[in-house]
Amino acid sequence: MGNRILVINPNSSQSCTRGIAESLAPFALPGGPAFEVVSLPEGPPAIVTWRDWFGVAEPLCRMVEAEPALAYIIACVSDPGLEAVRTATRRPVFGPFRAAVAAALARAERFGVIAFVEASKARQRRALQAMGAEGRLAASLALNLPMETLTDPRAARAALCDTARQLVGQGAETVILGCAGMAGHRAAVEDAAGVPVIEPCQAAAVQALLATA
Repeated sequence: MGNRILVINPNSSQSCTRGIAESLAPFALPGGPAFEVVSLPEGPPAIVTWRDWFGVAEPLCRMVEAEPALAYIIACVSDPGLEAVRTATRRPVFGPFRAAVAAALARAERFGVIAFVEASKARQRRALQAMGAEGRLAASLALNLPMETLTDPRAARAALCDTARQLVGQGAETVILGCAGMAGHRAAVEDAAGVPVIEPCQAAAVQALLATA
């Protein structure tokens, strides 16, 4: 099993995988489990459609069955395959969106989400309904930019900052970055928005560390 938490990016974007790894680097504790970040070779370039979302469930299950770890994080902010993967292992499995919502509710009464694309909203709304938290959502605004644009250190930053400010204007007291490809922008978006900004893979990492302590 090893002393690791396996973080699986269910898309095949290497720039997204690198961004997730960089965002989790500060959470590696001396003597604690390592965060091993991998991509899913069979995954699509991004989880855009419901077909993408459902399609990665079985490959994720197979990877988890073949790769023992202390805990698993499905590193996509629509939590694809989460319920299925939990049937493939007895170890804890975390979905970043659910982890981020829990973190947001610990910080504020109402939160906003910067969604990856319009289609992301329905998947995230389903998770909010399951958590009983839909009424705490101030607004969700989609960025509708390609994954490789999101992961660029500069290309998407102005749009992310502007969207975060719009969410604050609509009542959000904290903002969730709704795609793992946005991970490298968290600090800049928080500075621009003036409210706490939550990076979901980091939120899931904290829960995974607690679960394996």
